[in-house]
Amino acid sequence: MGRITARRRVLRVRRDGTAAARADLLAVEEPLEVRVDGRPLSVTMRTPGDDLELCLGFLVAEGILAADSDVVSAAHSSGSAVDVRLAEHLPPLPEDLSRRVTTTSACGLCGKTSLAAVHTTSRFRTDTDPIRVDAQFLLDLPDRLRERQTAFDKTGGLHAAGLFDARTGELLTVREDVGRHNAVDKVVGWALTQQRLPLSGTVLQVSGRASYELVLKAAMAGIPVLSAVSAPSSMAAELAVDHGITLAGFTRGDSMVLYSREDRVLLEHSPARPPR
Repeated sequence: MGRITARRRVLRVRRDGTAAARADLLAVEEPLEVRVDGRPLSVTMRTPGDDLELCLGFLVAEGILAADSDVVSAAHSSGSAVDVRLAEHLPPLPEDLSRRVTTTSACGLCGKTSLAAVHTTSRFRTDTDPIRVDAQFLLDLPDRLRERQTAFDKTGGLHAAGLFDARTGELLTVREDVGRHNAVDKVVGWALTQQRLPLSGTVLQVSGRASYELVLKAAMAGIPVLSAVSAPSSMAAELAVDHGITLAGFTRGDSMVLYSREDRVLLEHSPARPPR
């Protein structure tokens, strides 16, 4: 596994005009090439570590994989590339699937060459998931996730995604990365290797905002509830509605905002519904 942090000499400057040199730790960001059957598919900027999970989760989000049986092998073909060998029962990859540019740590959709390619169809249903979650349970998740962000404590520069069992409250796994979407891909890739897809009855908690690509990744993995500590975008909320995903934003402290499928969240008091 590559290094997660890098030490660098910095100058800390204060408002009073004083300055002091010191060593600081930065989150590492390096490129990783994703190959499928030896064919380059994409280059993503990520934090080294859990690279195989990252690539497998990425391929789930792309609609290529849906089960552990879809994969013959996944291994580093070099220090900066992972090659995933697909099972023979899968159809050949479309010629236009390859990303034409590097996927940055800020964008999980960079390099898509058409609008149609953005709207990937999930093999799993999230709208029919019967899971119900207590509001207090959701409000506790950001703190539970933060407690497990070991690399963030060192750098302050990593996002995290945590997967929770909504029935038992168990934290199933946590992954960190400089990219929000990479952290989620690592979680989904872990689930694929554990033969847990679809991830029905789970809650995905993320440390940043809920973007369109995160809702899409949740849908592709069959995750019925997505919670974020910050705001969703308009497209994220619309996609959550389309897939029947419960989307919670601004989940912090004593409150949160529900944007879709609020019927899954159990409240002590039924809120007054706003006029339509």
